[in-house]
Amino acid sequence: MGRKKIGILGGTFNPIHLGHLVMAEQALSQLHLDKVLFMPDYLPPHVDHKDAIDAADRVNMIKLAIADNSKFELTTIEVDRGGKSYSFDTLTQLTHNHSEIDYYFIIGGDMVAYLPKWYRINELLKLVTFVGVKRVGTSMETEYPVRWIDSPYIEISSTFVRNSVKRHQNLKYLVPDQVLNYIKEHHLYE
Repeated sequence: MGRKKIGILGGTFNPIHLGHLVMAEQALSQLHLDKVLFMPDYLPPHVDHKDAIDAADRVNMIKLAIADNSKFELTTIEVDRGGKSYSFDTLTQLTHNHSEIDYYFIIGGDMVAYLPKWYRINELLKLVTFVGVKRVGTSMETEYPVRWIDSPYIEISSTFVRNSVKRHQNLKYLVPDQVLNYIKEHHLYE
């Protein structure tokens, strides 16, 4: 048995949408990963704080969204730890507990430009391979080693989904049906 290759797709997932799922599937396929972990943060460390709904609801929606894909899994490592969710802390814990796994951190191409601002980025680069998902109009130039993959460009954002709920617009084909039902049943984002 060789080393396992595990992708990580982190974020607030407020809520998870089809763009997240497409990115994860493309990384899984193109990099021949064993699986992709969906890793919701507890408190995003970003300067532009997002008002996220309760972590339990975000976790439940991820479970519903990935239930039909055996190569997708949920990890609640950051939610369980609480506090600000720094990728360095998480990857330090994961690589210590699972030294037989190579981790691939999947980020949108637009996020690559923010890597210099990531907490302890130079140390983080020793723990994980960053995977950038190409996006139209996003530069692939970076001082950091990033493995780039292609993906259909799907311009869906969690902000767009939340605003659509507030405007009572249809979410069909933006989020999985199970997530749509969950949002309606729990009156989220209204």
